Amino acid sequence: MLLFIAGDCLAHGRSAGGSDAGLDIPEISHGEMAVISDYRRGIIALASQAVDTNEPFRRILNYAEIQYSYCLWGRMPGSVTDEESPFNECAHAYLAATKAVLMAMRDMPREAHAAGEIISAVDADMVGRGLALITCRFSGETFNTADIIKPRWSQVPLHFASMASLTALAALFGVGFFALRRFLRPKVQSSE
Repeated sequence: MLLFIAGDCLAHGRSAGGSDAGLDIPEISHGEMAVISDYRRGIIALASQAVDTNEPFRRILNYAEIQYSYCLWGRMPGSVTDEESPFNECAHAYLAATKAVLMAMRDMPREAHAAGEIISAVDADMVGRGLALITCRFSGETFNTADIIKPRWSQVPLHFASMASLTALAALFGVGFFALRRFLRPKVQSSE
């Protein structure tokens, strides 16, 4: 695992200039992403069922799904709420794409009503939770479908919640491996 992390440290950083080969995705504030993450599943489900789509919509939806998997499916503690999390920037990327997909559905005849209801719920939730003006260092960052944002693996050992989660996951896999190995080992019969 340490070799994996060390190898990814240098190879998977985001380029400073970004790419202009893909589609631009507008930024998302820290407050918005905290709320959008709660509605993500419904937004993606609605977008996946959309019939009258175009290529840019499908590319941004695909990017949202790819980014979500790179960010370990949003399962790392603090990836959305903790600005210091090594997974925060990649969470910004998949949630910015999710928001872009939602906003695009406002203009789709069949999805406009459902998208409008989600947007209203998100707005009300943001105001109710006082998150409308909350920002962080990644809040002004725009994204591009040509740039995959990966977690900052080199900073995982410095972030307690991430390190604890990955250590527990590695221990779980280790226990499972040894249990499976013991279960599958052929039984030696003694001959008398």
